[in-house]
Amino acid sequence: MMGDIKMTDRQNNHARTAGLTAICAALALALALAGCGGEATAEVEAERTVSEITIDGTDIFPESLTADAKGNIYAGSAGGTIYRAEPGATIATAWAVPDQENGLQSLFGVLADDAHGLLWTCSNQDMFSPGENALPPAIKAFTLGTGKIAASYDFPEGKPVVCNDIAIAADGTAFATETASGRIFQVAAGADEMTLFADGEELIGVDGIAFAEDGTMYINNVRQNLIQRVERNEDGSYAGLTTLELSEPVAGPDALRPLGGNRFLQAEGTNGRITVVTIEGDKANISVVEDRFDSTAAATHFGNTGYTAEGKIAYRFDPALQGQDPGPFTIETFPMPQAE
Repeated sequence: MMGDIKMTDRQNNHARTAGLTAICAALALALALAGCGGEATAEVEAERTVSEITIDGTDIFPESLTADAKGNIYAGSAGGTIYRAEPGATIATAWAVPDQENGLQSLFGVLADDAHGLLWTCSNQDMFSPGENALPPAIKAFTLGTGKIAASYDFPEGKPVVCNDIAIAADGTAFATETASGRIFQVAAGADEMTLFADGEELIGVDGIAFAEDGTMYINNVRQNLIQRVERNEDGSYAGLTTLELSEPVAGPDALRPLGGNRFLQAEGTNGRITVVTIEGDKANISVVEDRFDSTAAATHFGNTGYTAEGKIAYRFDPALQGQDPGPFTIETFPMPQAE
């Protein structure tokens, strides 16, 4: 779920990014640069007219974006701050800042859950600057109205953890993908702790997660470049995966966001593009929306406007770029395609 930067030309950069990402994935660090239930459904028709939103801060390297029903756009950051841009704003400012109470660390997935008045995020230990007193990786929920911590659920110890993305089921259960060890966890509405929903080697690299309108769960896999349906038993428990036949290959799939029916918005970090995934049975049609980014792991939408952000993560793990100024971090807009 992580983005990259333009160096000499786009093609060279994609090659560099793909190689480095593969190395990191092999080390189970899962540099995957997110969900259902929280993406805006245009309850308020407040379309933006800006083409770019600057994130006002440092140590950002955004991995994920989300939109709430009012049209506010949220971005996570490597430094742990959650930024918010109000409708029509050209600047995203700090909305929730790490402190002892909320325990925010390096953030991956962010997801607005309007039905429950929450914003969920994946809080991880910083793999590039691990601290001696780093807190356990956790799923955290913040109150949308205040930005205050509402709940926090630590991942169990014993295996490497990279919490990546979150989706909310119709009954309020939060599901979170864990990329490094190949697991999906769940937090039932009102529960005090998370429980394991699924694990297995076939899930290593799991990244984006979202629900179709009929409640079917889908995931993408940033390591294996797959889009899959999560099969479930009658009692709702995990029953395996069905790998979908793609109309064209995907590379570094991430940020799976529901668009209604069986349609999803998806970012592809290695390809540097935004696509719409339309699922029919065991097939998934891939339609390119934008193909002009160096690398992006973030995608969200509000009404007819889509949003993405360059992660510039190579400035953190590429020795040739470490220590250099990555420049400003921005959220870019694009027109959303209409369903046929």
